[in-house]
Amino acid sequence: MRMLMVAAVALLAAACGSTPDAAPFQLPSGSRLPVGATVLATAPNQRADQSCNPTASLRPLSPQPQPGSMPARSTMANIVAGGKIRIGVDQNQFLFGYRNPSTGELEGFDIDLAHEIARDLFGDPGRVDLHPIDSAHRADALANNEVDLVVQNFTPTCARRQQVQFSAVYFETDQRVLVTKGSGIRSAADLGGKKVCGIPNSTTLDAVFALPQRPIVIGIENWLDCLTALQQGEVDAASTDLPLLYGLKIQDPNLEVVGDAMATDVYAIGVQKQNTDLVRFVNGVLERVRADGTWQRIYNQRLSVLGPSNGPPAPKYSD
Repeated sequence: MRMLMVAAVALLAAACGSTPDAAPFQLPSGSRLPVGATVLATAPNQRADQSCNPTASLRPLSPQPQPGSMPARSTMANIVAGGKIRIGVDQNQFLFGYRNPSTGELEGFDIDLAHEIARDLFGDPGRVDLHPIDSAHRADALANNEVDLVVQNFTPTCARRQQVQFSAVYFETDQRVLVTKGSGIRSAADLGGKKVCGIPNSTTLDAVFALPQRPIVIGIENWLDCLTALQQGEVDAASTDLPLLYGLKIQDPNLEVVGDAMATDVYAIGVQKQNTDLVRFVNGVLERVRADGTWQRIYNQRLSVLGPSNGPPAPKYSD
C-alpha cells in the first residue's frame, strides 16, 4: 500500500456528539491508507434538498423502439450509429461490478443490466463499451460526456438531478456496518470515536454523520481500498449499502455485517441531463426486464447470497 502523501485534514467540531473543545483527529504520518484518503469534516447532505421526488422518472416511450430501429435524430439513433453505448460502471464492487480475475472481464448485477440496455438498442448485448469509474465521479462522467449512462448503484437525489437525470429505480436495499470479527462493534451505536471508511459524496455517509456519537469518517475513493484499510486495521469499520458490504465480506471470511438498518437506499441509472428521450428508452428496458423475468434471473445469478428477493421495485413516473 502506498504511503499517504496528502496533508492530514482536521475533523471539524460539530454537533451530534462532538464538542467545541474536542481535539481534531489527524491521520498519522505512518498511515497505510491509500493516497487521497482524507478525514471528512461534514456530511455530504445529498438528501438535504427535498424540492423534488428523486425516485420519480419519465414514463417509457410508447411504443418502445425495436432494436436497431431508433427514431431518427434521437439520442438512441446517434448511439446506434456510433456502434456501441458507453456505460460507466464499477470494477471494484463485488456482486454489482467487478473484474473477474480468471477472465479479466467485468461482471455483476449492474454489468448484466448494462448488457440488457445494449440488447434493446442494437439487438446485441455485447455492443457496450464499459467505462470503469470511481463512485465519486459518476455525475461528472455524465456531465463531461465521458459516458452515455451510469449503471453503478447510483442513488437518485434532488441535488444530483441538478447535473443528471435518472431512470426509474431498479434496486432497493438498506445500509449496515461491516467490521472485523471480534471487534466488539455490534451495531452503528458502537461507532462513536471509531474510524469508519466510506466513499466521499455518497448518500450513505449522511447516516454515518447523523449518529449521536460521531465516528471519525475516512473518505476513500473505492471500496477495494476501503476493504484493505479494514483488513490492515487502519479503519475500524465500513458502512454502506448491504449488497456492497456482502460483496466485501465474501472476499474476507474474517469480516461480518452487524446491526440493524441505518437507512434505506435505492439505485437508478444515471443519464446525461439533456437526453430526455434516452431516459424514457431506458425505462422501457427496465419495464421489459421486470416483466419477462430477466431481473429475477440476474438477481438469482448474482445476488442470491442476499437471500430471496422481493422482486424488482415498482417504477414511479412523473408524467
